[in-house]
Amino acid sequence: MSSMTLADRANPLLEKSPLFEQAPPFDRIEDGDYQPAIEEGMRQQLAEFDAIASQSAPPTFENTIAAMERSGAVLTRALKVFTAINHANTNDTLQRVQEIIAPRLAAHHDAFFLDDRLFQRVAALHARRDALGLDPEQHYLVERYYKDFVLAGATLDGADKARLEALNAEEATLSTSFQQKLLAATKAGALVIDDRQQLAGVSDAEIAAVATQGQWALALQNTTQQPTLASLHRRDVRKRLFDASTQRAKHGDANDTRAIITRLATLRAEKAQLLGYSTYATYSLSDEMTKTPERAIQLLADVARPGIAKAKAEQQRMEALAGFPLEPWDWQYYAEVVRKTDYALDEAQIKPYFSLDRVLRDGVFYAAHRLYGLTFAERTDIPVYHPDVLVFEVFDFDGTSLALFYCDFFKRDNKIGGAWMDTFVEQSRLLGAKPVVYNTCNFTKPAPGQPALLTYDNVTTMFHEFGHALHAMFSSVEYPRFSGTATPTDFVELPSQFNEHWALESSVVANYAKHYQTGAPMPPELIDTIKRARTFNQGFAITEVVAAMLLDMAWHSIPAGTTIGDVDAFESAALERHGVAVHAVPPRYHSTYFAHIWSSSYAASYYAYLAAEVLSDDAYAWFVEHGGMTRANGQRFRDMVLSRGGTMDAGDMYRAFRGRDATADALLEVRGLKPSTQP
Repeated sequence: MSSMTLADRANPLLEKSPLFEQAPPFDRIEDGDYQPAIEEGMRQQLAEFDAIASQSAPPTFENTIAAMERSGAVLTRALKVFTAINHANTNDTLQRVQEIIAPRLAAHHDAFFLDDRLFQRVAALHARRDALGLDPEQHYLVERYYKDFVLAGATLDGADKARLEALNAEEATLSTSFQQKLLAATKAGALVIDDRQQLAGVSDAEIAAVATQGQWALALQNTTQQPTLASLHRRDVRKRLFDASTQRAKHGDANDTRAIITRLATLRAEKAQLLGYSTYATYSLSDEMTKTPERAIQLLADVARPGIAKAKAEQQRMEALAGFPLEPWDWQYYAEVVRKTDYALDEAQIKPYFSLDRVLRDGVFYAAHRLYGLTFAERTDIPVYHPDVLVFEVFDFDGTSLALFYCDFFKRDNKIGGAWMDTFVEQSRLLGAKPVVYNTCNFTKPAPGQPALLTYDNVTTMFHEFGHALHAMFSSVEYPRFSGTATPTDFVELPSQFNEHWALESSVVANYAKHYQTGAPMPPELIDTIKRARTFNQGFAITEVVAAMLLDMAWHSIPAGTTIGDVDAFESAALERHGVAVHAVPPRYHSTYFAHIWSSSYAASYYAYLAAEVLSDDAYAWFVEHGGMTRANGQRFRDMVLSRGGTMDAGDMYRAFRGRDATADALLEVRGLKPSTQP
């Protein structure tokens, strides 16, 4: 009797999945499958690129652009699954694979975009695009390919291309290292409590959830402020938890990220200079709706001013209750005191009405049914990568199958922080593919036998991430380059932030906000209190996030050749320079754990969350003006925004839906930052 070796079995990632809608066969995929599949995928796609570039036939849309869109099936499939698992359920093997493939993938990217043969074919099509008889999506695709090539360095000479390749490889390696160091630092930074009395104020259920071998471990989430700070009565314990959060990844040990981020900032500045831009922010924003860093910074400044003014008023109110000057680790605790005092609203009072399963099925899914006619059926026959994961088949308003949707809600030590959406399979008529979409969050898993009860912030996160999922599910495009969320960064958060608005729509909240034990609906007065409290603490919320956005801009606005010494000094100077250095309200992310900009796709683009919030609140205002939550309104939004992916200029798309450009008026109203709504 002999055991089967890797060489004896077929790698399931090398072939199209036989499962429903090409769902990944997680029951067959092993850790050892990823690297060979990715490497084989790169080899196959390079051969496809060479075949396109070396053909003797003159370039046509079909033999060049469409051919490139069809390429890379194995690589795309393997990377989609690997990325998802490495983020949500990683291990030492997968992290090692990531270290190996990151620079190789950067080189693969460059082998495509820096191939002059390919670029000349694209440039020739771009030059005569108006005479090719293309439909609008094809026409825009030619324009996008040309711009993608130029921004990737296709017009550089040989020596500069070689330097760019070296910079790209180093950036990929450093970003991977940052992600892994931060994951380890966050895990190691958990505050371990050995005396239960130090957890006074924390609910019994939450204490049970963090109990481990006679101790209690308060794991860190990815933001500066930690949820448990709102409950902890003891100020010294609050300070210890806050310090654990803010000091992670800067202890001078193997998980210190400071050298990595300074090098990333400087190499990005050099890359921008090489490509003809003064700073990386200027380079990055040239392809966004906002266009320039100056416009982004102006938007942030316009919102920061009323935000900081409100934060100072909030601080005065809390200090009147506390009797002493507030430190950053006090803010969440006394904000909760104010919420209970001024709004009679207590998180412990509302969480029993927000059980996760009911929020998902009777809230998130119900709102999607009301707006778009969708229905959902759980699929227990689809293999998953972790027992916590749920899978649903999504049906359109006419009963046809639309998509598969995976949910992975609970925090694990081997899952990166935050919440996100992505796809295992992207919709494309060219490839005959329907969307296979997933949402991932980091909610605290309850103790065995206990229900998962959510804060209202958690509820909002579920609606937010499902808004992204809808963007992918409703995608109705021909070419994968434009599928779903393939839009400018400062537009991509529009569907997600827009979807948050339905969490407290009267008919929706009445359908899901029911007591987990009795089934009794949340009392109307409590719902009204939550609605009134939505502008509560918004001075803090705006100030902390705008500070992080301006910090991102500062890191990516340095000119090439800048030497950065002390990270903390750089950060402090940047916050002072932009007028957002508020002691009691630190940035949502300090530099050393700002994963969005160092290991994700938001370098010089974290501002995009606020830019998209302007769009989303403005879009919601259109719904209010036109009858609210109706199927007709939902269908119009689907047809004009959610289904279009990246098939047209994002500004034109929004203007076609709204009839004008967005204004910040609705955002200021929603946030309670208009003068008339200030305390």
